[in-house]
Amino acid sequence: MGRFVVVVLDSFGIGAMADVEAVRPQDIGANTCKHIIKAVPDLHLPNLAQLGLMNALGEEVGAMGYSADAVFGTADLMHMGADSFYGHQELMGTRPQQPLLQPFAEVIERVYAALSKAGYAVRYAGDKARILIVNDSVAVGDNLETDPGQVYNVSGCLDVVPFEDVVAIGQVVRSVVQVARVIALGGEAVSFEQLMEAHVAKLDGVHAGIDTPKSGLYARGYRVIHLGYGVDASVQIPNILGREGIEVSLIGKVGDIVDNRYGSIFPGVETAYLFIRLLDEVERIQHGFICLNIQETDLAGHAQHTQGYADCLRVCDAYIGELMERMKDDDILIVTADHGNDPTIGHSQHTREQVPVLAYRQGVRGIKLGHMPTLSDIGATVADYFSAEPPENGQSFLSKLKKLKSVSS
Repeated sequence: MGRFVVVVLDSFGIGAMADVEAVRPQDIGANTCKHIIKAVPDLHLPNLAQLGLMNALGEEVGAMGYSADAVFGTADLMHMGADSFYGHQELMGTRPQQPLLQPFAEVIERVYAALSKAGYAVRYAGDKARILIVNDSVAVGDNLETDPGQVYNVSGCLDVVPFEDVVAIGQVVRSVVQVARVIALGGEAVSFEQLMEAHVAKLDGVHAGIDTPKSGLYARGYRVIHLGYGVDASVQIPNILGREGIEVSLIGKVGDIVDNRYGSIFPGVETAYLFIRLLDEVERIQHGFICLNIQETDLAGHAQHTQGYADCLRVCDAYIGELMERMKDDDILIVTADHGNDPTIGHSQHTREQVPVLAYRQGVRGIKLGHMPTLSDIGATVADYFSAEPPENGQSFLSKLKKLKSVSS
């Protein structure tokens, strides 16, 4: 009986991956962790330091040093780019497939035809950079908050169309396109006229969509489902464990983007609130898997707000210390990330970085887990811990945690 807890500090990368010069040159020199600590020199994160943050970073920076007791490693991203959705799918055991980068303009006629065939009333909106309007209540176009051509949004006014209908439209779109994500989303108290006032065409004359923050869809009754390319949720950790009757709890953004049909989901954004939910779940669940995503770090990165990022890390560190105190003998904690978002790099997008893999288990000390080729190694370790069917991707490192535990006991 035990609990396996994964805390994802969204975007807390530890240095650009080796391939960025070829695939993502805008991220050359990125190092979210190092640059935040340098920019906020009084930043001290004692619990993350104890877990081996500087060991994973590979150098001592600011007020933090190496930890002799650390059980740590690093991981590359197997998915291309630097994406929260695909980072979490990979972590849960998905073998990433290569999606296309395509502006919605390149597939708009194909999507129009598919929606019309499915019985929807569809029309174009805009001049050169067009979007689609479905049943005068849903807009389909480029996502304007991610890398261009990576994601399409299906945005609905939930006062006039049920969210289930927005999802159904999204599934039709998903069936005929190969971009990384189709996001079906909606909010209440937003009229179709207000939605269209947030219709934005980018200066490149190619990309166009709904500016979601401007539209007001986030403000009230917001709902969202992310439909990913090449994602089979049946072979991911939450559903593998759920089928075996093992409790699974997803807290924060991970609950929005990972399928957990048998378990519990606790949405939210505010960091302290989410950690309190995590601690509640640790007390409630005696045998199960709990995963928390902390999104405010990523939001601070997008805002290029170094101090805000550091402030959020301080809150995270304090709660991680409390979490460690509540861990029992058989429990395992992993603290990791899904990519980088270096607020000092000169752009406001995610950065393609390695991530730390920091492990805690009572009686286990001073182990180098090594460098992992994929975040899926974490998911595979979760499956191994519960003696469950492995996911489709990843290699377990559970044996490395067991070895020292048996020696020191």
